[in-house]
Amino acid sequence: MANDPVDVLIIGAGASGAAIAWSLLETRMRILCLEQGGHLSDTEFPSRREDYELARYAEFSSDPNVRALPQDYPINVENSCIAPVNWNGVGGATINFLGHWPRLKPSDFRTRTLDGVGQDWPVDYDTLAPFYAINDRNTGVSGLGGNPAYPEYTPELPPIPLGRLGQTLAQGFNAKGWHWWPSDVAILSRDHDGRQACVNAGTCDLGCAAGAKGGTNFTYWPMLEAAGVELRTHARVREILIDQKTGFATGVLYHGADGQLHEQRAEMVIVACNGIGTPRLLLNSKSPLFPDGLANSSGQVGKNLMFHPLTGVSGVFDEPMQGHEGPMACALLSQEFYETDAARGFVRGYGLHSGRSTTPMTFALGGYGIDNSIPWGPEHREVMDHVYPYLASLTVVAEDLAEEENRVELDPDLTDSDGMPAPKIHYRLGDNTRKMLAHGQERATELLTAAGARRILRKSNDEVWWRAGWHQLGTCRMGTDPETSVVNGWGRSHDVKNLFIVDGSIFVTAGAVNPTSTIQALALYIGDQIKQRIATLFD
Repeated sequence: MANDPVDVLIIGAGASGAAIAWSLLETRMRILCLEQGGHLSDTEFPSRREDYELARYAEFSSDPNVRALPQDYPINVENSCIAPVNWNGVGGATINFLGHWPRLKPSDFRTRTLDGVGQDWPVDYDTLAPFYAINDRNTGVSGLGGNPAYPEYTPELPPIPLGRLGQTLAQGFNAKGWHWWPSDVAILSRDHDGRQACVNAGTCDLGCAAGAKGGTNFTYWPMLEAAGVELRTHARVREILIDQKTGFATGVLYHGADGQLHEQRAEMVIVACNGIGTPRLLLNSKSPLFPDGLANSSGQVGKNLMFHPLTGVSGVFDEPMQGHEGPMACALLSQEFYETDAARGFVRGYGLHSGRSTTPMTFALGGYGIDNSIPWGPEHREVMDHVYPYLASLTVVAEDLAEEENRVELDPDLTDSDGMPAPKIHYRLGDNTRKMLAHGQERATELLTAAGARRILRKSNDEVWWRAGWHQLGTCRMGTDPETSVVNGWGRSHDVKNLFIVDGSIFVTAGAVNPTSTIQALALYIGDQIKQRIATLFD
């Protein structure tokens, strides 16, 4: 019956929540997932509409402050140079992510040992490698084996074609003698597991109507629902409840689709609400035992927020680059400047990512990196006729170092539609990041020139993309020391023995790659640890 106690309560139906639910299926425990958004059918995706581009500026914007749907929560970004973006619904941000699928590199787990910055993770690449592989199979990943930047592994599906844009940039990398490799992507290059291959519509962020993109709505959730996992949508969790005598989580209070507040009891609570939503929920779950927020005896909940600050450089070429044809994130990736080189004047490094161009209206309105609309009149015509078709761009994806002052807290005034305090973000670029971005812009300029660009377009060194907070990391980080971390090396709260966190908030370092592959590998690893330790799980 509804609201009867369950064995496992998962908060959030996105990348990590779906992955750990799948991992725990074999335990035959009763699993319930509460999701504050809805469960969209692919027939409801804007990518199926003729006016699909308009949705990027309304109900399908990646920015919840723009969407402002009842299931969204506003985010106060007055004190941040980057706006966090997300999606609230079954599939989470995998509904509108672009499917770029690199793994963290081995060095990302050992930055304190190697470079004297950040903290080492309590897990390493080799520990996660089998879970990366399982997740790749479940998701459907296209790529090319043998990348010298990584330990050996081979994606199951061949890479997405580079296209003219990718081939042109590859020639530039070859001329410079710099590393490049076809991007791993969670997009099918051929039919796979009942799903069809990419149809090159270029609408990846508006819901993949073809089902080729590996959002959990197409991968994990069909398996979970077939196995009997209960999914309760339009259920916004307000507070995780604690037994004041035992210190164990007993369940949650949530606002249901009926507008009422309900209690759901559970033996185990797993939080999968992303690097903004998870600290928000914990900080709102105050009690006499945890007056500063649940699982926050360390004072680290909400601290050490990391994004991936982005900037871009574009080259205008003599031949059309056909950049808007094909999936948006897929061409190639260079990690030539990923590892620390003291001669560069900063620690750690960045990636140079090449994606394809966005669609014409979005480009004209300043989407994805331009930020300012193209003026009307003759200049508009000039740009759309003689710049847009000839563009090839490189994105500088910078590693963000953890800093306590970059944080998530509860806003004292702003609330969501249920009256729950909204998150307030404090975030600034560190000096190390500024130097990294400037270096990346210079190298991207060199590369595009070597590839044959006749004109270079770029921002100033101090500008980053504003609405680029897709990757929200580090706010409830893993660690062996309860005084400096929120969860242990297998995702269990140091303070609450039946509370687990599995999303990007548990990252210790950010790396310089998209995190979804690692988020899901971590969730599968934590699920495996729960199963191995089941007899002594709460000791």
